[in-house]
Amino acid sequence: MSALRRKLGDEYQVVSTSASGGGLPPPRAAPRGKRQRFVDKNGRCNVQHGIFFGETSRYLSDLFTTLVDLNFFWNLFIFILTYTVAWLFMAFFWWVIAYMRGDLNKAHDDSYTPCVANVYNFPSAFLFFIETEATIGYGYRYITDKCPEGIIFFFFQSILGSIVDAFLIGCMFIKMSQPKKRAETLMFSEHAAISMRDGKLTLMFRVGNLRNSHMVSAQIRCKLLKSRQTPEGEFLPLDQLELDVGFSTGADQLFLVSPLTICHVIDAKSPFYDLSQRSMQTEQFEIVVILEGIVETTGMTCQARTSYTEDEVLWGHRFFPVISLEEGFFKVDYSQFHATFEVPTPPYSVKEQEEMLLMSSPLIAPAVSNSKERNNSVECLDGLDEVGTKLPSKLQKITGREDFPKKLLRMSSTTSEKAYSMGDLPMKLQRISSVPGNSEEKLVSKTTKMMSDPMSQSVADLPPKLQKLSGGGRMEGHLPPKLRKMNSDRFT
Repeated sequence: MSALRRKLGDEYQVVSTSASGGGLPPPRAAPRGKRQRFVDKNGRCNVQHGIFFGETSRYLSDLFTTLVDLNFFWNLFIFILTYTVAWLFMAFFWWVIAYMRGDLNKAHDDSYTPCVANVYNFPSAFLFFIETEATIGYGYRYITDKCPEGIIFFFFQSILGSIVDAFLIGCMFIKMSQPKKRAETLMFSEHAAISMRDGKLTLMFRVGNLRNSHMVSAQIRCKLLKSRQTPEGEFLPLDQLELDVGFSTGADQLFLVSPLTICHVIDAKSPFYDLSQRSMQTEQFEIVVILEGIVETTGMTCQARTSYTEDEVLWGHRFFPVISLEEGFFKVDYSQFHATFEVPTPPYSVKEQEEMLLMSSPLIAPAVSNSKERNNSVECLDGLDEVGTKLPSKLQKITGREDFPKKLLRMSSTTSEKAYSMGDLPMKLQRISSVPGNSEEKLVSKTTKMMSDPMSQSVADLPPKLQKLSGGGRMEGHLPPKLRKMNSDRFT
C-alpha cells in the first residue's frame, strides 16, 4: 500500500492505491471544503433558470415540451386531471341534450324514441360517453336516428377525443421512454489522472458501458470551465474552453464495447499548458465530460455527463488494466474500473519542461546569430533590387541579367554562413573540411565561373552594333557619360 499526500490549503489529501488490485476500493479524494460544481457527478447541471413574468407565453407556445420536461408526478397528475375533466364535460353535454329534448321524463315510455336510449340521468349519460369513447359497446345505451344534434355532437366528440388521446398518451410515452435512464449504465471513472503517455504529458479518464447493447456513433467531448479576466477587464465566471480529446485524429469517435481511456495531450495548444503539480494546489477549474450516442435498441439519442474538479485530478497516476483474455472471450473486471496506481511523472508543467530544454540546448546562440546574418543579407539584396528597378528597361538589358548582383551577394552570404558554421564545428570535423578536395578555393572558382557565364551570355545575346561597342566584353568605355555614371551607380 502506498500513499500520495498533497497539501490543499490547510488540509491534506490522502489517496491510497494498490499496485496489485486486491479488490480494494477506488481512491477517494478528501474535500477541502464545499466545492460548488457546475455539473454533478451524476450529470445533473446545477443551473436554475428564473422565469420572467413577461416570458411565460413562450412555455405555453411549446406546451408539449413543457409537459415532457415536468416532473413525472406532475405529468401523471395532469394526465388524470385532463381525462377526468374532458369526460365530465362531454357527459354533461349529453345530459343537456337529453334534458332539452325531454328524454329524461319519457325514457321509460316504450312508444317514445329518445336521442340516446336508456339515458335517465347524469350518471347514465356519463356511462354512455365512457362506452362511446372507450369503444366498449355494451349495446344497452345507443344513439338513435331521431336526434340530429346528437349525431353532430357525436362527430365532434370523436375528433376531440382522438386529439386528447394523441396528446396525452404521446406525452406519457415520450416521458417514460426518454433515454435518461440509459445513461445510468454508462460509467465514468471517479477520478482523472495526469501522467506520461507516449512521451507526452496526458490527462486521462475512463468511460465504460455496462450493457451488452452498444452505443451507436458514440462521441465524446470535454469542456474546461474556468473563471478568467480578459485584457479589457471583463470577468468571465464560467468561461468554456475546448479540450481536444482526438477531434483532429478521429479518436473522439468511440467504439464503446469495452472500457476506454480517453486522453487529452497537454501541449502548447492545451489550456493546461501552464499546469504543474504545484499549481494544482491553487487552481480552480472543472472538466465537464459529455458522452453522446444513439441507443441501439430504441434509436434515440442518449447523453451522459460528468465532471472532474481540481481535487479529482490525480497527478502522476495511471489506471489499472481491466481487460483480460479468457478461453475464447475477453473479460472486463469492473471492480478495478476506478482504481489507479502511481507512476513516475515530472512535477513540472509542459511550459516549464520546454523552457528547461531550451536553456540546456547548446545550439541556441549560433542559430540566433545565423538568423541575424541572413536577415542582413536579405536586406542588402532588397536594397539592390530597388536600385535595379530604377534603371530603364534598355539599360537593364545592356548591363546583362537583372538578378546578377543578387546572385553574387547570395553566393557570398552563403560562403560567409558556411565559414561561420565551420568555426562552430568540432575539431575533427574542421580537419575533415580542410582537405584539399573540400577547400573553399574550389568553391571560389565555381563562384567565379558562375559569375562570368551570365555576363558572357548576356553580351552574346546583344545586337551586332552593341557587341561592337562592347568590344567583346565590357562596353562602359563607349557609353555616354550619363549612362556610364548610372551604370556605375548600379553596381556600387
